[in-house]
Amino acid sequence: MQRPAVIVLGLVGLLVAAAVVLQTGLWIEVLGTGEYEEGTVTVREASDAVTPTATQPSTDTSMPETTIAAREQEAGEPLGTVEVRIAQTFDQRYVGLSKTESLGPDEGMLFVHDEEGQHTYVMRNMSFPIDIIFIDANGTITAIHHAPLPPEGTSESGLTGYEGRGKYVLEVNRGWANRTGVEVGDRVELPPEAM
Repeated sequence: MQRPAVIVLGLVGLLVAAAVVLQTGLWIEVLGTGEYEEGTVTVREASDAVTPTATQPSTDTSMPETTIAAREQEAGEPLGTVEVRIAQTFDQRYVGLSKTESLGPDEGMLFVHDEEGQHTYVMRNMSFPIDIIFIDANGTITAIHHAPLPPEGTSESGLTGYEGRGKYVLEVNRGWANRTGVEVGDRVELPPEAM
């Protein structure tokens, strides 16, 4: 009788441990996120034609980067440019910028999903506030959130969810969209590495 009870308790303990590892993201520490791609991205207003810009060579072999430039709708002039790492895998998207101490004024991360859809982003283990910019499959900005840091001690379930529709999500320093004048409806030119 004692042997089946020990087996059941062992299985329950194993399931609890697996749930903790999955919930906390510890599995990524073991498996890693893989290498990131790099490239160039430009943002224009919806009335401008969109043409991909040239890919920049990577100087960091562990993480891909690209440049994102925002362009005003009427004039088509760049509103701003961002050097980004491209997060294409689930592991890379899960970690996001949570292992980044800070960003330069024109640095960020471009998240690439397999399909366009409704996505929710949270400020998990973040060290600084960000703008979260959702971009649909044709490159149109659909939503912009200005996300502050969560209060210290906020649990995973207590994190605010920032929702938007798109295939791509751009994360930059909080206030970048306001500083550059980037708005919903502006267009993002994506590098071939992100498509």
